[in-house]
Amino acid sequence: MSRSKSILSKVALTLALALPVSSSIATEYEITPYIGIMSSSDLTVPESDTSISLDNATHFGIGVAWQESPSGQGQILVNYASHDYEYGDEGKTSSLDVLYAHFNGIAQFRQRQYITTVSIGLGAARFSADGGSEISPSFTAAIGTRYEISDVASIVTELRGYASLMQDGDSLFCQNDVCAAEYDEAVWIDTSLSVGFSYRF
Repeated sequence: MSRSKSILSKVALTLALALPVSSSIATEYEITPYIGIMSSSDLTVPESDTSISLDNATHFGIGVAWQESPSGQGQILVNYASHDYEYGDEGKTSSLDVLYAHFNGIAQFRQRQYITTVSIGLGAARFSADGGSEISPSFTAAIGTRYEISDVASIVTELRGYASLMQDGDSLFCQNDVCAAEYDEAVWIDTSLSVGFSYRF
């Protein structure tokens, strides 16, 4: 019995010593606002092979991360962009708004003040146009760099790609039974080049 009590007391002492460390890691968060340029897949004219190009849109994003290990983070990342496109003989302009939300895992490779990051994640994309909106499953991957300017602040750059599985959402581009465009492929690709400022607390 005394031996069991001794083992239990050692386990309790180990947990008591470990909990403050785990708590400090769990409460180390990081917030990163992003801005950048996002390019996208083309649309097509209905019942035609003619492509409709979307413009390179300014995108805005914010990431909230937490340190899972000395070289890895978990992150929730939200990005928004509004792509304009022209259609019809009169060159009418419309827009396709895209909102991405992903849960990412980030691997960090340190070289002094520089850190190279590799990220992959799963989530969803919300596409909105004149005909309504739809939500599609989405995958994202990125490579980036971080330059630490202090113990809590970093400048972040990132090249990120998104791949979203499109559903039967051509009605997004229709009004009053007149459709201006449709998806060119079953997978929608967006690519972004971003810069951000990261603050850890």
